[in-house]
Amino acid sequence: MQGGLITALLDAAMGCAVATLLASRDGYSTLELKVNLVRPLTAEAGPVEAEGKVIHPGGRVATAEGRVTDGEGRLYAHGTTTCLITRHSQPAS
Repeated sequence: MQGGLITALLDAAMGCAVATLLASRDGYSTLELKVNLVRPLTAEAGPVEAEGKVIHPGGRVATAEGRVTDGEGRLYAHGTTTCLITRHSQPAS
């Protein structure tokens, strides 16, 4: 498959990891995205899973990492992201 599919999958997984840190009215935008494709993703791979984990939960900028693996744990791609956090909620008093 073309690398854009894996890239979109990783971007979503890493972004969702960052989103778990945010209040319901806050948002984020991807500032930077780096993806390493380590093996071709073909139909024979079967279902794949993307996992994202926060590396740095900053106040304005957060970073995360992600992996795409198949059901047997084989790695297809990994990457990192930097996200800009947009605060719309009121700070706690």
